[in-house]
Parts: sequence; structure tokens; C-alpha cells
Amino acid sequence: MSAERVAIVGAGLAGLNAARLLLQAGVDVRLFEARPRLGGRILTIGADGAPGPGFDLGPSWFWPDMQPEIAALVAELGLACHRQDDAGQMLFERSPHEAPLRVPHPGGVVSWRLAGGTGALVQVLAARIGAERIRLGTPVRRLTRAGREITLTLPDGEARADHVILALPPRLIDHALALDPAPPQAVRDLWRRTPTWMAPHAKIVAAYRRRFWREAGLSGGAQSLIGPMVEIHDATSSTGDPALFGFIGLPAAERRRIGEAGVIAACTAQFTRLFGPTASEPVALRLKDWAADRFTAAPRDLTAPGHPEPAAFGLPAPWSDSLTLAGSEAAPRDPGYLNGAVIASEAAARTVLARARV
Repeated sequence: MSAERVAIVGAGLAGLNAARLLLQAGVDVRLFEARPRLGGRILTIGADGAPGPGFDLGPSWFWPDMQPEIAALVAELGLACHRQDDAGQMLFERSPHEAPLRVPHPGGVVSWRLAGGTGALVQVLAARIGAERIRLGTPVRRLTRAGREITLTLPDGEARADHVILALPPRLIDHALALDPAPPQAVRDLWRRTPTWMAPHAKIVAAYRRRFWREAGLSGGAQSLIGPMVEIHDATSSTGDPALFGFIGLPAAERRRIGEAGVIAACTAQFTRLFGPTASEPVALRLKDWAADRFTAAPRDLTAPGHPEPAAFGLPAPWSDSLTLAGSEAAPRDPGYLNGAVIASEAAARTVLARARV
């Protein structure tokens, strides 16, 4: 295999880190990303809604004590991080007929966040790879194996590679990418059974002028049996911009029925119900419904949600020596998490390098 002909499909954390590792080993790679931006399910925005340092609408946390791989990557890249600030009491909503309960924060394992948001990982990795190696807005529609070469069918033509890394969720591969020759039905069935992390979910961030919940002795954390948000946390940025974020518990079909404006209005009402009148006047409200993102969610993710479990994603011939899955869902540990993306990308890079030496 020529070590200069590796294509990576998907420029989220897994694809970017696989590219970085291969470039460090002297392998020339090309990344193809369907979205007009980098990061995949990592999405960090400012209060104006533009991508940049600020608030995470995708993953926010990692846990160094339990996830050494991403902790090592953060340290290697020289990124600053800080503990999730949970000082103060939590609120618990159990009935619409009674006021929220104030309860002590449960403590436990400490969550950590990156300074500037998780998007800081994307920015540093992209800078090490170089823009000339990345094609945005370029979905790969088909992979065709002929001899030792793979042809990638793109919207504006073709590209060729000796090895392809698919840094995508398995369900999305099954739904949006054709393989010729087609893999066995058992492989396709496994891809379809594997839930895509984040795909059924939605997250909202509300930015404020001040951290008024702390003035009331509250952490900003809340859990609710009423909704629409089932879980809320303080999302204040590393530069001190006050914010709260919530995970929305409404099913994807219900969110689609009431529309974005309806979801935002319901969440604003819940913020106000929990934290008082000041919460009704955010300086910005940003909603990300991952179920409506066609580059994240396949149709089956909306009807069969869940969290991925470790599985064997190896492919038989003729793809066994030329195609590697490296999305977070393909990791043997922490599938679906940021740490899973690091583990899967490291394994994919090792696989490519081992085959290059054959």
C-alpha cells in the first residue's frame, strides 16, 4: 500500500485525530467532510450563534480519571481545561403542582470542560493538519473497490485512495454511503443496530448578562420530571460569560411537531419557572436539534434511540485490508463519547500504519 494515499471521511474529533497521527508518521492524508464546518458533533458557538469560543451545543465534558486517552490528548495538545462549577444547590422538579425542591448537589465524579469549549480541540487539530488537506462541504456518496484501489464518488468528481478511514457513525454509513461491492448483510445489520450518540437529542443554551442563579445560592443545575428539559447545568464560559444549558427530553417527533420556536418558548418558560423572572430575558438562546441534522442522524436513530455498545466492526474481504471504521461508536471502550472517538482514531491510525509496513 502506498502510504501517501489515505482518505478519511468525516472531520469530527475521530477523523481529525486520525489525520494528525498519520501525518506525524509521515502519511499524507486527505479529509472529506460533508458539513461546511469541522467538528462533526462537536459544536461550540458564541452568544451570536457563530462557531467559535463560548458554549457547547454538542459534548461539553470529559472525565480524566475514567478516560485517560482524551486526558492525554488534551495534555499533548497543550489545551487548558477547568472543572465544571457545581457550587450551590440543585433544583428538582417532580410535579407541576408544587414548587421546585432545593437539594444538595450530589457530588461524585468531577466533570471537566475545555477552556473556550470543546471546539478548542477541533481548532488545534485542524491547525496541525492544514486546510489544504481538508475538503469541507464534500459528502462522499460511494466507495468502489477495484483491485487495490478505492474510488470515492464526490459531488463534483472522484478521488482515489489505497485505504479509507470512515470516521462516521455506523448507521450513517449504512444510510448515506454506498459500498461496491456491498458488505454482507450481517455487517449492514450491525451498522443499523448501532445507535448514533447525540442523534436523537437536542440541547439548548441560554446566555445571560449575569449569573443570577448563584446570587440565590443555586448551582444552575436542575433535574425535572416535567420538562421539556430533563437536565440543566451551568454553562458559563471559561471567560465568564454567564449561561445555562439544558438537555431536552421531548422526543424528536414531538420537537418536529411543535417547531423550533415552540421548543424555545417552552424551554424559556421552564428556565423562568426554575430560576425566576430574570431567566425569561436571556441575551441569546441557541437550540441545536441533532435529530434534524442529516449529517448526524439517520432515520433509524429517531425510532430506535439508545447508547452504542462495544461491538466488533471489522469488515471481511475485499474490504478487510482497505477500509477501517473509526467513529466513536466503533470504539471498544466509551463508544459514543469523546474518549471513544480518541480510542477509535488511535486504533485506526495503528491499523493503517501496520498495513503500510506490509
